[in-house]
Amino acid sequence: MSVLSAAQPPFDPRDPLGLDDLLDPEETAIRGTMRAWAADRVMPYIAEWYERGELPGIRELAKELGSLGALGMSLEGYGCAGASAVQYGLACLELEAADSGVRSLVSVQGSLAMYAIHRYGSEEQKRRWLPGMAAGDTIGCFGLTEPDHGSDPAGMRTYARRDGTDWVLDGRKMWITNGSVAGVAVVWAQTDADGETDGRGGGIRGFLVPAGTPGFSAPEIRHKWSLRASVTSELVLDGVRLPADAVLPGVTGLRGPLSCLGHARYGIVWGSMGAARAAFEAALDYARTREQFGRPIGGFQLTQAKLADMALELHKGILLAHHLGRRMDAGRLRAEQVSFGKLNNVREAIEICRTARTILGANGISLEYPVMRHATNLESVLTYEGTVEMHQLVLGKALTGLDAFR
Repeated sequence: MSVLSAAQPPFDPRDPLGLDDLLDPEETAIRGTMRAWAADRVMPYIAEWYERGELPGIRELAKELGSLGALGMSLEGYGCAGASAVQYGLACLELEAADSGVRSLVSVQGSLAMYAIHRYGSEEQKRRWLPGMAAGDTIGCFGLTEPDHGSDPAGMRTYARRDGTDWVLDGRKMWITNGSVAGVAVVWAQTDADGETDGRGGGIRGFLVPAGTPGFSAPEIRHKWSLRASVTSELVLDGVRLPADAVLPGVTGLRGPLSCLGHARYGIVWGSMGAARAAFEAALDYARTREQFGRPIGGFQLTQAKLADMALELHKGILLAHHLGRRMDAGRLRAEQVSFGKLNNVREAIEICRTARTILGANGISLEYPVMRHATNLESVLTYEGTVEMHQLVLGKALTGLDAFR
């Protein structure tokens, strides 16, 4: 007997490929926990937060996420959950299905700030910062991007010079998630070999800058039309004096911050599909109930074609995220493969949101529905942690063996 003619469970429009079969019970439980938390603590309020352009109660939300093990989720020890890459990805998907700003809070905390300390920090630095960050008691931020240097971080102007045994930092960082509420900032700066005492010479180094350090401020950036329910800041360093043990000892050069970005990009591969899922499901529900010309619009061929194409790209993207997650768990994930996922999934997620908006018609621009909010958020997700063009060039170099970056 053909397997296609055997008794099968009913077709599930929300899981048409049966991707839930890829999950083990623990993964399913983690997904359910994060989905329930987002439904209770984010979804009833997110439209108002977005309209007001703020994320009120961010410190309380961080502590709740810490209690769920979502902060530094895939890191080991120091109060971190030690979850698998797939488990972390599922958490990112559910959080971004609520809002990209909430997933960004978790990504910057865990995949950037905590990851940098966990991978490159001293034992003393890890013990000082990571337990509180894992619990959500301390929020972290990651200062790499500058007003004039985004895709080319090697050109950064933030500079750290030696003064005796201390370091003195001057510069500015821009578009820093969590900056204004962070208890510690991981700041990357240019150094030179003059006065070095650790034998590592010059190059880009990472520094841990506690909030309240004289000369350090983090004014919040206002008037955003994307990621409005997220704290975004500028970091200003004006003669910030730090002790010798503020530097991350484990890395010199761009390899440090770029490895952190790779970890964050992996979460985006999953998270963008959460935003796409929310938009798709809103369009699907709307198409079943909205009537025009005497029948639900989901019964018209053009609407069904849109829904079919949206479902194809959504679930191909989720399948790609699963594949990359399994590779990461096996220690086989390459940076080029993360670029593959980030480029494809965010680009397709935006297109899904735009198509969903056409199905909802004028209602598609209303905050009563999640579609336009996700679409505008994804415009930021599209360019942070590497623009479309940068990921295209990463893949182009991998495919041809020729470097077209310069």
